[in-house]
Amino acid sequence: MHHFWYQEDRLYCEDVAVAEIARQVGTPFYLYSQATLERHFRVFESAFRSLRHLTCYAVKANSNLAILRLFRRLGSGFDIVSGGELIRALRAGGDPERIVFSGVGKHPAEIDLALGHGILQFNVESAPELDILAERARALGTVARVSLRVNPNIDARTHPYISTGLRENKFGVPTEDVSALCRKARRSPYLKVVGIGFHIGSQITRLEPFVDALTHLKELVLGLKRQKVSIDHLDLGGGLGITYNDEVPPQPDDYGRAIHGIVKDLGCTLLLEPGRVLVGNAGILVTQVVLTKQNAGRNFVVVDAGMNDLIRPSLYGSYHAIQPVHLKRRGRWTADVVGPICESGDFFAKNREMQVVRAHDLLAVMSAGAYGFVLSSNYNSRPRAAEVLVRGERFKIIRRRESAADLMRGETIRPL
Repeated sequence: MHHFWYQEDRLYCEDVAVAEIARQVGTPFYLYSQATLERHFRVFESAFRSLRHLTCYAVKANSNLAILRLFRRLGSGFDIVSGGELIRALRAGGDPERIVFSGVGKHPAEIDLALGHGILQFNVESAPELDILAERARALGTVARVSLRVNPNIDARTHPYISTGLRENKFGVPTEDVSALCRKARRSPYLKVVGIGFHIGSQITRLEPFVDALTHLKELVLGLKRQKVSIDHLDLGGGLGITYNDEVPPQPDDYGRAIHGIVKDLGCTLLLEPGRVLVGNAGILVTQVVLTKQNAGRNFVVVDAGMNDLIRPSLYGSYHAIQPVHLKRRGRWTADVVGPICESGDFFAKNREMQVVRAHDLLAVMSAGAYGFVLSSNYNSRPRAAEVLVRGERFKIIRRRESAADLMRGETIRPL
């Protein structure tokens, strides 16, 4: 459920007309509904109310400070994958002891930053990473809490670019290496094994991959306990999908029930790392039609947003619904919705049946709250878009649009 709807043929975000925001802010811009963000978090949390758990929002999905602050107020911890995300989580008021650090290539400087703040755990993905972590903890005179990320070789049945649980992927450690890595970590006075976990991919729309991976992990946990390795945390990662088009992903309650039946007797605290499922359908990208044209009978709708603003259609071939901000009785046509960037891959939709539009009309690219602005760039020297948050009848710019000066910040005009 989200809070974008039509009133008298005009699209609203909660109780604010999208066109009015566009008039004041300009286009393109990202628009988020606070009511949707809050509802999604509470629904997800309630699905695990019968289990001891900690929800750590995956910052990579949408890292705007205001959104992080909102989730922190709702009780969330954070799952981070870089030093920059750690700084953002802390700036938003995040508790370091509710932060987990994932990622396959943590830089020593990032590790030092996280150790200095005393984060909850590092999700370790290789033996070399374990060595680096032990060395940095020794240098700082502290102990690093470690959770091993297992690669269970399970197909998440999602796009190959966002599948992370197969042996061919760069993530995690093979199951057969886990015991040896635990023994290695226990020999170091600077490491403490506290957990084990997995993350098999993103935009997963079936429960079976989660159940298979968790069943695999449960057997591994029981085997480690027989070896006197205490596992306090069971990190289940994220990956629960959303509806972009005709997908019917599991509801959080279904997900929670499936997990409860497997882990209820393990005595571990669950760490959950939802991202897309919280923010994906809570945001849209609003763009204005620059012009329409035809090439050999093919209709093109050229808008002022581009692949630098939302790269998912170009990168993954992803579907995003596109809705008019003002419903009009002009009939329908089939068109490509494209941006102004000098790439044939600069598109939001191809052969899309939609309302006939004209120059200056506004369009809403739906389900853009996750992996939208965070993947944006300055390609073609385009300023990145503004971000706006709505609550009830009010809205607030939570990231201003970049200026020409922003585009050149840090550069020098003087060659050698």
